[in-house]
Amino acid sequence: MAYRESPAVLRPTAVQQAFWWFHRIIAAYCIMFGTLYWVRLIGFYDGALWRFDLMPVHWQIAATALAALYPFAGIGLWMITSWGPVIWVLCAGTEIVMYAGFPELFGAKYSVVASHLLVACIYLGFRVILHFRQRRPAT
Repeated sequence: MAYRESPAVLRPTAVQQAFWWFHRIIAAYCIMFGTLYWVRLIGFYDGALWRFDLMPVHWQIAATALAALYPFAGIGLWMITSWGPVIWVLCAGTEIVMYAGFPELFGAKYSVVASHLLVACIYLGFRVILHFRQRRPAT
């Protein structure tokens, strides 16, 4: 009787599982932010000038783009696709430019800028750790 080797069982490492949960948490935030932009666009928001027809043009452009992109980023991050983080970078970059680059137009929301930079640093940290673990020879 020939020796039969059992098939290798591939289990994700703790770092991979943490990275997947990180994706899901950021995905939930993206869906929430996309919903908040839609709420502002359709006029359910009580703030001043937070209805599409009352917004200045720069807010109309930014809010429309982010209302469309944030849900896509959330879906891509939730499904752990390669394009999810790319769309998130577009959203985060847009908000960083809005709030840090043009505070006279959009307001100075440095907490939003800091949170995007923190998420980007955590993401890069995960990617570096996963890259080096993947390069390590199997023992």
